[in-house]
Amino acid sequence: MHLVNFTPWSALAGGALIGLAAALLALCCGRIAGISGIAGQLLTRGTPDRLWRIAFLGGLLAAPWLLRLVSDSGTTPHSAASPGMLLGAGLLVGLGTRMANGCTSGHGVCGLARFSLRSLVSVASFMAAGFLTVWLLRHVWGGA
Repeated sequence: MHLVNFTPWSALAGGALIGLAAALLALCCGRIAGISGIAGQLLTRGTPDRLWRIAFLGGLLAAPWLLRLVSDSGTTPHSAASPGMLLGAGLLVGLGTRMANGCTSGHGVCGLARFSLRSLVSVASFMAAGFLTVWLLRHVWGGA
């Protein structure tokens, strides 16, 4: 991390908005803001509450582009990974969320806020896997 690019205020604002969105969804709709659950139910036939799920996911997809419109940062959302790498990563994330009965947003944001032991174990597992992956990529396989 380059300290020149460290932006604690925007990170704090983003975290607060995520927490606010999760709290509003729980209070207004009685739903958990777990992205894999929201998206997964869209793939299930007969889901009666499709409209808010589509709106929620649409907001997630539109947010970086909307930020670019209102921000003077001049950044454009991009990825250095190839389309094949992104597809493989997406499939692995989907498999992991099925195995963990939820994703990082469901367990990390909502589950920990509800003091769920299952979420605590899941978040510890996510974090350990992330730390191990970064360590392997940087120190064993010599990547960036």
